[in-house]
Amino acid sequence: MNTVAMNIRVDKNLKEQATELYNDLGLSLSSAINMFLRQSVRENGLPFKPQRTRRKSEIELASEEADQLMNDPNAKTYEAPQELWDEIGL
Repeated sequence: MNTVAMNIRVDKNLKEQATELYNDLGLSLSSAINMFLRQSVRENGLPFKPQRTRRKSEIELASEEADQLMNDPNAKTYEAPQELWDEIGL
């Protein structure tokens, strides 16, 4: 394989985080960058869909659902835990 050196500028903190991530995955940063470039060539573009919004985590989704339930006047409520337990048969 004929290789060449590449010089790129990256934020120091980002490089450290990426290096740690890829080391945990058993890859060097150089290998990960090569994988990205190879996949870009295969895809004839970026190997992922760039977008402004990020996916919400399960915790964020659960928190939003909890907020909706707390503000829903039709949501079922219980005066004591025993009422809930009786309803679900515990």
